[in-house]
Amino acid sequence: MTNVLSGPFATLHLSLLGAEVIKIENPADGDLARKLGNVLPLNDRLMGTSFLAQNANKKSLTLNLKDPEGKEIFLKLARTADVVVENFRPDVMKRLGVGYPVLSAANPRIIYCAISGFGATGPDAMKPAYDQIIQGLSGVMAINGDERLNPLRCGFPVCDTVGGLNAAFAIMAALYFRERTGEGQFIDVALLDSIMPLMGWVAANLLIGGQQPVLMGNDNFTAAPSGTFATKDGYLNIAANKQEQWETVADVLGVPELKKDPRFEKRDARKRNRKALTPLLETKLKENTTDHWVDTLNERGVPSGAILSLEAALKQAQIQHRETIRAVRDDDLGELKLFNLTAKFEKSPGDVVCPPPRLGAHTEEYLTELGYTKDRIQELREKAVV
Repeated sequence: MTNVLSGPFATLHLSLLGAEVIKIENPADGDLARKLGNVLPLNDRLMGTSFLAQNANKKSLTLNLKDPEGKEIFLKLARTADVVVENFRPDVMKRLGVGYPVLSAANPRIIYCAISGFGATGPDAMKPAYDQIIQGLSGVMAINGDERLNPLRCGFPVCDTVGGLNAAFAIMAALYFRERTGEGQFIDVALLDSIMPLMGWVAANLLIGGQQPVLMGNDNFTAAPSGTFATKDGYLNIAANKQEQWETVADVLGVPELKKDPRFEKRDARKRNRKALTPLLETKLKENTTDHWVDTLNERGVPSGAILSLEAALKQAQIQHRETIRAVRDDDLGELKLFNLTAKFEKSPGDVVCPPPRLGAHTEEYLTELGYTKDRIQELREKAVV
């Protein structure tokens, strides 16, 4: 019972690990993500790129849960299910008559994971939430950017995706608990809760050290030189987090005298004086290309890397080697390049095995398994139950 991103992202990971994921969608137009993406003809066919990105390996069953017969079918499915995942507001499933108490009574072993913006309880529980709203309320936008551009959102829906990962992680833990106890349970995942621990270092400086975050743009607050620097043909990232790495940078760039400059000699001094240090380093870095400095610095043990466009990042050799992106063929849409499971299991590897489903593509299959005849299924279609 998931829609758009956080719930579909959670169930995508379960499906890549081998779970049989039945996506319950409304019969009219299904998951909203089917209409989202930059390829308009795909949106019109309810196969938008946003939907394709999150729904490989799943099956689609259309069901009108506002109809008593639709609710009956859902309960039949729930009696055989291991997990139910939904990402509605906290009151929606209860109002539909298929909330956790109802499903748990029908199947005590069921694990029910509810994903919402703010969680099932609390003063903000019933507020609507989208990723950008949570980015703003969590402090993420407040700590991004620099004095010229702030607040600044992350360039992708980080709160939705992290919430989905948190949900998948929690579901796996609940399945393990059930293996030991035989008991199902309710899991309450909030996007707001999920994103905030990712700011652990920054938050710890405030919660424990009493230090407000400082806007640093592409600089790393833990060390200097550590951040983004201009070269002859672009930019590169350098992460000289150790004293010996800083000294190597100074040697490689031909400015060994900076190692003894009191402004830069020690870590905390360099951090305080990074605005003076950066242009001195960039004067040297601009004498050669990004690739030259990446190779030279890495060879000397200083972590560095180019700053790639998204297209270049997706095509880089390491990503191809790791099979992070897999091609799967759809009979109608042709070859689709989708993200694979990124954890590499020695004995139980996950994989993209089938493309995202057409709306309702597996409705007849599952209703037949539940004992419905062809005539009865046709009747349910005519009544818009499925």
